[in-house]
Amino acid sequence: MSRIIAGIIGGTPLASVPGSATRPTTDRVKEALFSRLDALGMVSRARVLDLYAGSGALGVEAVSRGASTAELVEADAKAVGVCQRNARLVNDAVGRRAVTVHRGKVGSFLDATGPGRHWDLVFMDPPYPLGEDQLARVLEALAPHLAEDALVVVERSSRSPEPDWPHGLEHFGERKYGETRLWFAEPVADGAAAPSGSPEAVSP
Repeated sequence: MSRIIAGIIGGTPLASVPGSATRPTTDRVKEALFSRLDALGMVSRARVLDLYAGSGALGVEAVSRGASTAELVEADAKAVGVCQRNARLVNDAVGRRAVTVHRGKVGSFLDATGPGRHWDLVFMDPPYPLGEDQLARVLEALAPHLAEDALVVVERSSRSPEPDWPHGLEHFGERKYGETRLWFAEPVADGAAAPSGSPEAVSP
């Protein structure tokens, strides 16, 4: 069973998505990821976007650790219900609606997002069968909505190729954990990015 690892409700079990509609991030990978993000100062007060959210484990973990808000985007109906249950756990603990859930396809969500909306920390954990061309289109749609010091984490199979990064987004690191590889990217200096809303966020 997955759990919130640290923060205001660290140790709390999370609801999981039944069946195989999603591929959850393991607690081992999640713990390693957030250890790095905390060291970089990327979580506290961050505006978080969790794309292909599954159970919402990454987004709610971020809010438990001090992120300002998290938006969970998921298309599968069962997974959306799980996201809503896990969101309530954190919202009740922090006493406000810090986590919101959007049901729909990631591409449609980004296409409908207005030009004034930006995020500081973005998680992307798409299903492994998602084609590289589709992933590239989503990254391209995401790039204009990144704050100046934002960080994007893409989780893929360790056998998948490096994502095709769009103009305005630059890969700067990766980590491999068994069958999982995490890719880290940030807006480039000449990208059309908005000022960060996360004073403590620093670019790695």
